Parts: sequence; structure tokens; C-alpha cells
Amino acid sequence: MASSEKIALIARAEEHGFRPAIISSEGTYNYRQLLERSRQIALTLLDGREDLKEERVAFLTPRGFDYAALQWGIWRAGGIAVPLGEMHPVSELEYLISDSAASMVVAHPEFEAKLRAIARNLSLPFVLTEELLSPSQGSLPKIDPARRAMILYTSGTTGKAKGVVSTHLNIQAQVKSLVEAWGWTSEDYILHVLPLHHVHGIINVLTCALWAGARCEILPRFDPLETWQKFVERDLTLFMAVPTIYVKLIAVWEGGTPQEQELMGKACQKFRLMVSGSAALPVSVLAEWKAITGHTILERYGMTEIGMALSNPLYGERAPGSVGTALPQVEVRLVDDGGNPVGPGVSGEIQVKGPSVFLEYWQRPEETRASFHQGWFSTGDVAIVEKGIYRILGRKSTDIIKTGGYKVSALEIEEVLRSHPAIKECAVVGIEDPEWGERVGAALILESGEDLTLAELRTWGKRRLAPYKVPTRVVIVDDLPRNPLGKVTKLLLKKYFEITQR
Repeated sequence: MASSEKIALIARAEEHGFRPAIISSEGTYNYRQLLERSRQIALTLLDGREDLKEERVAFLTPRGFDYAALQWGIWRAGGIAVPLGEMHPVSELEYLISDSAASMVVAHPEFEAKLRAIARNLSLPFVLTEELLSPSQGSLPKIDPARRAMILYTSGTTGKAKGVVSTHLNIQAQVKSLVEAWGWTSEDYILHVLPLHHVHGIINVLTCALWAGARCEILPRFDPLETWQKFVERDLTLFMAVPTIYVKLIAVWEGGTPQEQELMGKACQKFRLMVSGSAALPVSVLAEWKAITGHTILERYGMTEIGMALSNPLYGERAPGSVGTALPQVEVRLVDDGGNPVGPGVSGEIQVKGPSVFLEYWQRPEETRASFHQGWFSTGDVAIVEKGIYRILGRKSTDIIKTGGYKVSALEIEEVLRSHPAIKECAVVGIEDPEWGERVGAALILESGEDLTLAELRTWGKRRLAPYKVPTRVVIVDDLPRNPLGKVTKLLLKKYFEITQR
């Protein structure tokens, strides 16, 4: 028989014993129960074999204890976890399962109808989660921490989604960096409202909590009313979300009575930290949240390939619109188009180096090689360093607009446009133009009862922006296309300008 596995996350969980680990719709489970359930799942997956040897196991369960137990079970059996998204359409699920070359598909009964058909089409074994709980005896394999552990798929905003492969060492480095930077302890209690097929929900919330021996309460889905109720009822210390979630929580607060508003505001005083990421946090939202709760939301920067790289400080000043400095054990630099490092005050592409950086794009060796330059991973994001702290200007491909010889940040323009009294929300993109290269286009959601013409917006904008930054194309929309984490999908947004103009 193989010797016992040595995954650091598992070893740490053994130290936490009967402490509560996960609170979900299934009940409250301690660390010992999580270890026992995941061991049972691992042995059933092995089915007499010594090691899954990095077989990919694609799985889909509701958010909760079952998810964590299954993910750990896959890891403990020596497999690579491929978490799927609850909101993915059938075509996307089939692509992810096929692209990852999964050896089996595991699903909760809630998703059986959707996934059993896909598994049949791909001639793959299909297993229900309840079938993984049969009594099993045996030993688990020893897991080299350098082995592949997980494949997470990027949002695919620039083409077909790519599988980002992380090793156990990558995951450990990502978690240890955040636990140190954000002061996680076993006394923490976090409310989890994020999807569990993205790095934000899997690493920043769930895995950090379980590494620290903390409590993690997982809601089956985000609901702003239920979230506020949990804020009031629970002795929570941490909350992490995306900007759209904070916007929806603010809307609930605004709709409350003075007594309800006071209760909600006081409930937030017991938190020690609130974090936002996955998309740019509007300065106006930051200010509104602080006025309601007294908390200055901590903004940070990361991506699927690197985990988190930059963060505002746990203690000390957090500059609005900035993402702070490099996290522990992470190296960050900015380079120009030629790959040469740039100095303060000069924009450049973010490159990252360190143990948290992913291993490879799954079965895409050429794209993997092209993404690394002398050991530095090129993120495709552009930033600038001002007074020692980083400010994100946007994606090189979609948020940096080249117009009339100037490089313009779409995020900067969006921040200014949000200050217009008639604009509720907006997104800015570059629209191809034969004369200017690109023109600045703005999609606007207006406040109820408001109207705004392009001429009025340009007159207002010229008092606040350089002339080449002022939008020359505008569309008024009811909603903006977003991915599951609330980030505007700008390639889809550009199509709005092909359909209508104003």
C-alpha cells in the first residue's frame, strides 16, 4: 500500500479537530467530519487503485459542504479537480469537460439531468455524489506537492476559455500569502457568497478559511436580503465580494427604514475586514459603503493564473482606486511594449513572478511559453505606480484605448462618468475607427427619469477630462453584459455600438 498523503491543507485540518469548519444548507460540519467525508470520497474514487495519477475529475455540486468534501476527496486520491459552474450552459459545460480530458464526471443529483447527458455524449463515467459515500477501507496515496491539483477556466473574454493548471504548491503559496497579509486566524468567521469555480471563491475565501482553521458559512447563492440578515445574526469577522454585490447591498440598505439602516450599519462594526475584487470598485461605491458601515473596503488585484498579487494594507491607509503593493512572496513589475521595466508614473503591463504563479495552460504549450518572459508571467493588465502604490488602468486588450496616438484608460473614464448625476452605471470601450484608430465609446445606464444626449455629455466631460478621453459615441442601455463575477464583458459590449448609435 502507498504511504499516507501529505497535502499541507489536510495536515493543518487535522490540527483543528472538532472546530466548526463549514456551515451550509446541509448543516454545520467540523474539520474532523470534513476529513472523514473527503477520505471516504477519495477511497471510493480510487476504487482499489493506489493513485488517480492526476486524472481530471470534473464535478458540479451546489455551494456548501459537499463541494469542499468532494474537492478535497479528489485531491487526496491524487486527482486534478475541475470545478464546473452552476450557471454554465450545457454547451460550455461540455466544452470544459472535453477540453480538460476529464476521466469522469461527478454531479450532485440537482445537476444529474444536465451532466449525465454530457457524460454519455463524451463516453465518460458518470457518478452521483451520493454514490461516493459507500463504506471504504484502504490507504491514500502520498501526494507530491509539486503535482497538479486543479484546473480553473478563465472567463474566455478574449476567446475560448483556457484551463489554468495550479499545483498543490501554487495553491499553498497563494493561501499562505493571503493568510499573512490579511491576518487570518482560527477565530475568523467568514460569510461566503461567491461562485465556487473561480479563484476568488475557491482560494481567497474557502481555502484560506480552512487553512486558518476558521469558520466558513456558505450561502447556496447570493441574496442581498439574506446576506444582510446574516450580517445582523452572525458574529462574522470577514466578508469578501465583488463590486456588484456591494452595490446590491447598498440598494437594500437605502430601501430600509431608519431603524433597519441603523441595525445594518451596527452589524458591520464587528467585522475586522471587508474586501472587494474581480472587477474595479467604483470610488463612489467605496465612499457609500464607508458612510453606511464605517469600513473602507480593501481592494486587491489578482487573476486565475497568479492568485492574488497586489493588495491594499490590512492596517494603514487604503487609497481609493488603487490596489496597493505586492503581497508577501510575490514579485511584481511593470514593463513597456518591449518588455523593459518602467519607472514610477509610467504605465506598463503587469508582470508577476513567484511560487503562486500557475504551472501551465492545460494542453496549450505554445500559449504557456508565450505568457512567460524570463520567468515573469505577463498578465495582460496595465497599471501605473503612483506614490509607491499600484493603480490598474485596465486590460491591455479591452481597457486600453488607442485613439489619435494617445493611450487612454477606459477605467479612468468610467470613474469620471459615474460622477455625472444622470448616470447610474457605465462602461467604456474602444470602437474601431479608420481616422482615429479607435474612438471612445460609452454605454450608459441612466438614473430613473433622466435623459442625456451625446452633446450634453461631451460638454460636461470636457471640463473633467482631456479632449481625447471624452466619449464620441454613446449608447443608452438597460443593463451591461457581465460574467458570473460581475465583470463587464467588453467584447460583447462592443457589439452594442454596432446595433445602435446615439
